[in-house]
Amino acid sequence: MTAFKLTSPAFADHAEIPRRYTGEGEDISPPLTWTAAPEGTAELLLLCEDPDAPRGTFLHWLVTGIDPWTGGVEEGREPHGGRSWPNGFGAVGWGGPMPPPGHGPHRYFFRLYALGQPVRLLDRPGVEAVHSAVQGTELASSTLVGTYQRL
Repeated sequence: MTAFKLTSPAFADHAEIPRRYTGEGEDISPPLTWTAAPEGTAELLLLCEDPDAPRGTFLHWLVTGIDPWTGGVEEGREPHGGRSWPNGFGAVGWGGPMPPPGHGPHRYFFRLYALGQPVRLLDRPGVEAVHSAVQGTELASSTLVGTYQRL
C-alpha cells in the first residue's frame, strides 16, 4: 500500500486541537493538508472519530467523494467534490469535539483514505460501517490524531 500523509497547520499529530474547532469554540472544521494520492485513486474519504466516547466510537465528520487531485481543505469548508454525511450529533458535516466535562482527554482520529473505487454507504453510516466499506478498495491511508478535553 502506498503511503501518503495527512497533517494540519492548526495542530500537530497527537497535540491538542485548538478550542476554535471544538463545540466549545466556533465549531468549525480544522484546516487539513495531504500529499498526493496514489495513482488509480477514484476518490478520497475523510473520517474523524472519537474512540474514547463513553457510548462507543463517536463520528465527528465523514466526507466521501473528495476529488483525489486536491491537496487539502481550508478551515470551515467541505473538501472539493466531497459529500458530507450526518455526524454523531445528527447534523450533516463537521461536529467538533465536545467530550463530557471531567472525562479526561479524548483522542480524535482524522483518517484519510485513497480509494480505488467510489465507496457505497447507507444513509446514516456509523464508524464501523465506514471502516468495513473501505476494506478491499483502500489504496493508501493516513491518520492524524488530535486531543481535546473539557475540565
